[in-house]
Amino acid sequence: MSELWEGITRAIWLVVTLDADLVEITLRSLRVTLSALVVASLIALPLAAVLAVRRFWLRRATIAVLNALMGLPPVVVGLLVYVVLSRDGPLGVLGLLFTPTAMIIAQVIIIVPLIASIAHQSLRELWSDYHDLLISLHTSQFQRICTLLWDGRRALLTAALAGFGRAIGEVGAIMVVGGNIDHHTRVLTTAIALETGKGEFALALGLGFVLIGLAVAVNLCIHWLGQTERTGRW
Repeated sequence: MSELWEGITRAIWLVVTLDADLVEITLRSLRVTLSALVVASLIALPLAAVLAVRRFWLRRATIAVLNALMGLPPVVVGLLVYVVLSRDGPLGVLGLLFTPTAMIIAQVIIIVPLIASIAHQSLRELWSDYHDLLISLHTSQFQRICTLLWDGRRALLTAALAGFGRAIGEVGAIMVVGGNIDHHTRVLTTAIALETGKGEFALALGLGFVLIGLAVAVNLCIHWLGQTERTGRW
């Protein structure tokens, strides 16, 4: 028990004093995850708006696939990205394996279905309210999509935050495609796994505290946005 309390005390000290390794790993995690979030949002949000506005063949099948992919095992995504980016893979010539770029690609694949599915649910309800008005104004498909994306920005931000929360806590796919290389691809989750295996509980706990703090902050933001949406404030 004394060792546990000593580890917790040291972990808190590492966080308070902004330990160099802890800060480096945290910043790398944020850089990778935020990059993945931006790319995923640029793909998922317009896709969600198109699925809400347009009626086309295989639309229902596309929605069903997106919903199903929300439960796709991340380690399988990591394996697929590894195969594609490996030396003998179709994109092996790019040399992206075991780089932050490979980690970003894996995270994008993981969170695009999540963001798109959550955003689609909100935009579909918004489209039912705006449908008659936008049709009567003879707006184009592009104008309708832009209108939905702008007026539904609170719900879309909530969807993006949910994607961030999923990506920042990912370990399986990141470990496979990133390799957990020190000072290069080591992020919060992979560092926690490594330090725990080494018995370095102080740094592992410190990283865990940071990860929990980020997760709590994201959930508080989602809760706050939900409250503002219900009360009509922005």
